[in-house]
Amino acid sequence: MIRKANQVHHFNFKPEEGQNPYIGFMSFQHFRGEKLYSDSIVKPENNYTETEPFECYPVPEDVEENGREEGYYPDSSVVYIRILWKEFEPEQGKYNYKLIEDIIAESKAHNQSLVFRLMAHSTRARDDVPEWLKSLIPCPARPDGERVKDSPTDPLFLELFCQAVRKLGERFDDDPVFDAIDISLPGSWGEGHNLHLYSPEALQKLVDTYTDVFKKTQLIGQLSRPELIHYASRENPVGWRGDGLGHPPHTEQIYPPRIEKLSEVWKKAPVSFEAYWWLGEWMRQGWDIDVVIEKTLEWHISSFNAKSLPIPYAWKDKVDYWISKMGYHFALDYFKYPSNAAAADVLALALGVENHGVAPIYRYIPVKIKLSNANAAFEFQTDIDMRNWLPGKITENVCITLPENMPAGEYDIEIGMYNDLNPVLYLCTDAVRNGSFYKIGRINID
Repeated sequence: MIRKANQVHHFNFKPEEGQNPYIGFMSFQHFRGEKLYSDSIVKPENNYTETEPFECYPVPEDVEENGREEGYYPDSSVVYIRILWKEFEPEQGKYNYKLIEDIIAESKAHNQSLVFRLMAHSTRARDDVPEWLKSLIPCPARPDGERVKDSPTDPLFLELFCQAVRKLGERFDDDPVFDAIDISLPGSWGEGHNLHLYSPEALQKLVDTYTDVFKKTQLIGQLSRPELIHYASRENPVGWRGDGLGHPPHTEQIYPPRIEKLSEVWKKAPVSFEAYWWLGEWMRQGWDIDVVIEKTLEWHISSFNAKSLPIPYAWKDKVDYWISKMGYHFALDYFKYPSNAAAADVLALALGVENHGVAPIYRYIPVKIKLSNANAAFEFQTDIDMRNWLPGKITENVCITLPENMPAGEYDIEIGMYNDLNPVLYLCTDAVRNGSFYKIGRINID
């Protein structure tokens, strides 16, 4: 029998006890709690070459990492790592899987999910395409200080790079540590440069390689080419990331028309940004962080790569607010349930939730109800899909069937969002947390 719900518990908003997975500031080329790059003052007269050492993993030995003495960095549940093609395929057809396996192991050890990009090259000679490729096709020279962003234009370049991407996906698509794979385009760092030199068919074939081999891992693409993101989303939603955040021309002129073409993407796939330079330089340049925060929240940001450089303490309150709205933030509103029931009953439950963030969660994580006391515990997986929890208020009606042999007694009713493959979610609530669950009611089983 179904018993009528006659208890309603209301809950108060309380900030999460920890950093939730898949959202917020990302650590870059470093893992959670590790060193930060030392702050660096950008010198336009030197053509910005100071930024180049920060772009590769592992961090070069000659790069200073004293950033924690110069500022702070928020806790990061996501790590963003990008490696060079030559590190993954040092010899043609021979792949350094151990490098990726070590990155995955470090991500697990630091309780972080991983956003990953395989990039063909950067702008300097030491971070160029593989040496073996240079013996096959013409490749641009990269003299010091000139920031040559061009990739080779010979069709063999993309053909061989696609083979490396395919090997990456075939080996690692099943690994749940991967939060997202960042689609790499021609140009330095894979960010898309002089794409007019490549045919639309060649670029689509590159995108096809990613969508063919990454069936389980979320893909994100460059905001620079909205049409490629639409093309990549034919079967599964593909998110987007915007490089150059903070730079006023990007915020005011470059981003808006491109985002307009992708205005509905955030409902099904994540939006991410990367800093133009870093926040310390934003402050020196006089860029308005309040405008950046306002605009990115309007654009439904889930994560941000601030490049693991120190953030000025003067902006800590602003950054804390930004993080408190970035992505999803689920608060319990109320829980309606029967005060008593009997073994084999079907319980009708109603759960009220409010998403105080600006985006949903994009990974499926089961929502579970548990009834427990000192002598017994019974766990039920609901059919709730949190990916449908867009910003605002949500009501979920759930029925669970009690076991026929359930012993009589009083039971705590608890709710939890987790499984063995995903981190536990924190809720914005004053309900008492008990490990992976929150106590939301109490029921008597006759």
